[in-house]
Amino acid sequence: MLVIIDYKVGNLTSVQKMLKKVGCSDAVISSDPEVIVKASKLVLPGVGHFDYGMKQLKLSGLIDVLNTQVVEHKIPILGICLGAQLLTRGSEEGSEKGLGWIEADTILFDQSKFDQKLKIPHMGWSNVNFNSDIPLFKDMPLASRFYFVHKYHMVCDEGADNLVSAKYGYKFAAGIGKNNIIGVQFHPEKSHKFGMQLMRNFITYY
Repeated sequence: MLVIIDYKVGNLTSVQKMLKKVGCSDAVISSDPEVIVKASKLVLPGVGHFDYGMKQLKLSGLIDVLNTQVVEHKIPILGICLGAQLLTRGSEEGSEKGLGWIEADTILFDQSKFDQKLKIPHMGWSNVNFNSDIPLFKDMPLASRFYFVHKYHMVCDEGADNLVSAKYGYKFAAGIGKNNIIGVQFHPEKSHKFGMQLMRNFITYY
């Protein structure tokens, strides 16, 4: 069973519909710890402000069970957009501590480094670059494109934790991961055939 974590942040049904479309018929949305402990895979979606997301996770009472399942039991988890940022230690967007599962921070786009006049948020379709050995991107063309909406991006301490990159003004980490923990800044549930393949790979190879 795959569980999409419901902590009252984000459009959960669109993620569920995408997963079911690629063959994950047992994808459920839940905030029940007893359901989460039975999951073979987890998805942490999210849109909005970093501090709000962390506060909602705390209010949900799910942080302890998620730490147990993800950190101790190594259950695969995919963070999406804000859900990916919550995997880091924290964000310049607020003062709340993140989950800290990946040694990384979330920072605001530095417009002083842009070589042209670009607005934030970064919104729309962008090409991504990835190592073809990564199971999440198996059988995907190198010209894969995904849909982004964000002002902040992740920066990892270790280069090996950067799984995928994109460019908006400058190159940034569009996906990070370590062992069973993966986060993508883009929205696979809004990325048509590319998002479908990524979701299919997550349920197949993790």
